[in-house]
Amino acid sequence: METKRDYYEVLGVEHDADARQIKRAFLKKARTLHPDVSDDPDAEEKFKEVNEAYTVLSDDTKRSNYDRFGNPDGPSGFGGGDYVDMSDIFGGFGMNDIFDSFFGGQGGHGQTARTRGRDMGISLRISLAEAASGCTKTVAYDRLAPCDDCGGTGVAEGGSIKSCPRCHGTGRVVTVQRTILGQMQTQTACPDCGGTGHVIDHPCETCSGQGRTPSREKVDIDIPAGIYSGQDLKVEGFGEAGVRGDRSGDLVVRIEVTDDERFRRQGDDLFCVVDVTALEAMLGCVVEVEGIMDGESIELEIPAGCQNGQQILSGAHGMPRRGTSARGNLVAVVSVSVPDDLTPEQTKLIRQVASQRGERVSTPESNPLPPRRGRAASRKPSKRPHKD
Repeated sequence: METKRDYYEVLGVEHDADARQIKRAFLKKARTLHPDVSDDPDAEEKFKEVNEAYTVLSDDTKRSNYDRFGNPDGPSGFGGGDYVDMSDIFGGFGMNDIFDSFFGGQGGHGQTARTRGRDMGISLRISLAEAASGCTKTVAYDRLAPCDDCGGTGVAEGGSIKSCPRCHGTGRVVTVQRTILGQMQTQTACPDCGGTGHVIDHPCETCSGQGRTPSREKVDIDIPAGIYSGQDLKVEGFGEAGVRGDRSGDLVVRIEVTDDERFRRQGDDLFCVVDVTALEAMLGCVVEVEGIMDGESIELEIPAGCQNGQQILSGAHGMPRRGTSARGNLVAVVSVSVPDDLTPEQTKLIRQVASQRGERVSTPESNPLPPRRGRAASRKPSKRPHKD
C-alpha cells in the first residue's frame, strides 16, 4: 500500500500552524493546482491531495486525531458522537465544486452580475429515537465563506472601492452594431467590474477581491422533536457567502429518518410487535415494552382471550407532535406463539380442559409429542438384523 505524504508537508506548513496559516497555504496551492487553471497533467491528482490535507487539518477533530494517532478518524478508524462530516457520508459536492464556483469569476471576472450568495442544500440522516427526542448535530461542510483577511470586503489594506469608470457604476455596457436592418444595441455585464458597478484599486490577495474564499465550515443543527423524514430545516446565512459583503445564502438541511428495528412509524403513531404465548393470550398478562424515549418503560395489559394480530393501544407513548407537548399512540400488535416444550403432565392437564370443552384433539398414540428441546430423544434398539 502506498504511504500517504504528511498532510503538513503537502500544504507546506509547520505542525504548529494556526487555522489561518493553514487556510492561506491551501488557497495558495489550490490556485496553482486546480484543474481549471493548471496545465500540469497531474494537476487533478495533486489538487485532490491538497484538498484532502486541508480537509483534515482545517477540522479541529480530525486534526487532533491525525496528530495523535496518524488517522483523522481516530484510533478505531471511525468517528463518533454527534459530529457529522458531510463529505464523508453524502458526497455530491465538496471543495472541488466550491472551487469551480470560485474560479467561475463571480464578482471580479466580468461573467455575471450576481453578488448575493446562493442557497446550499445538504441531507442529514438521524435515527427514529433522535427524531423522537430531538437532538443537535454538528455538521462539517464546504462553502464559499467570507474572507478572513479582508473581512469579506474584497479590499486589501490601504485599498478602496470605486465606481467603475467603464460602466459609470451601472454594471452594464452597451455595444452598438450596424446591420442591414439598422443599428442593433446589445447590453451585457461590464467586463471590468463583473456587473457590480464597482472596482477595487487594491484587491485582497487571498480572495482576489471577491470577499469570499473556499472554506471548511461547521454549524450546529438543532433538530426539533417529532420531525418527519423529508422535512427541511433552514439555517440562515450559512449558505454561499455573497460577493464583497453582499447577503449570504441559506443552508437548507433535509432530514432523513432511518428505519428502526423495533418500531414502524405511521404519522405520530408507533407500531411494534409484542410476543406472547398461547397460554398468556388465553389467560391475559402484563407485558413490559421499552419505549422510543430514553429510559421509557411501558406496561401493556394483554386481555384474556387475546387473538393473534390483535392491536393493543397505549396512548401518549408514540412520537411527539412537533411544536406541542402531545404525543401519538403506541400500537402493540400481538404475536401469539404456541409452546412446544410442554411436559407430559402439562399436556395431560390441557387435554382434560380440551376434553371438557369438546375440542377436536388428537390422541397421544396418533400424534406423539416431539422430543423436548435441549434433551436428546430416547432411542429404542433396532430390531433389524445386523449385517456384517
